[in-house]
Amino acid sequence: MSALLDKAKNFVADKVANMKKPEASITDVDFGRIGRDGIQYDAKVSVTNPYSAPIPICQISYTLKSDSRVIVSGTILDPGSLKANGSTTLDVAMKVPHSILVSLVRDIGADWDIDYELELGLTMDLPLFGDFTIPLRQKGEMKLPTLKDLLF
Repeated sequence: MSALLDKAKNFVADKVANMKKPEASITDVDFGRIGRDGIQYDAKVSVTNPYSAPIPICQISYTLKSDSRVIVSGTILDPGSLKANGSTTLDVAMKVPHSILVSLVRDIGADWDIDYELELGLTMDLPLFGDFTIPLRQKGEMKLPTLKDLLF
């Protein structure tokens, strides 16, 4: 009886381990808009759901760094759900206070861009796995808007 139970456990564990899971990638990080309280940067995340049912997203946590310093971090709670058997694009808005940008003057002044590192954690509730987090990381540079961009 014990051997049969062990075989059943191994069978279920093997099937669960080989199940497809959602996959995600950061497709774009760019300047959003300027407000009185700061500058908004937007990240677009493409998530593929292999299941025939929508998957609820619990939260998106983010950390935006420049020169190994945290510019902004936060959490977006309950941003919606993923489409069944398809791809969903999520928008992650990150508001950076003007005071933080002043501390980056050295990097900005050299080439009018910000070298960044974006870390995202996309947490969703999968039926068999429970809370499942997809960690994402991207490095790049964001061009700052010029006066011409702001006026037009």
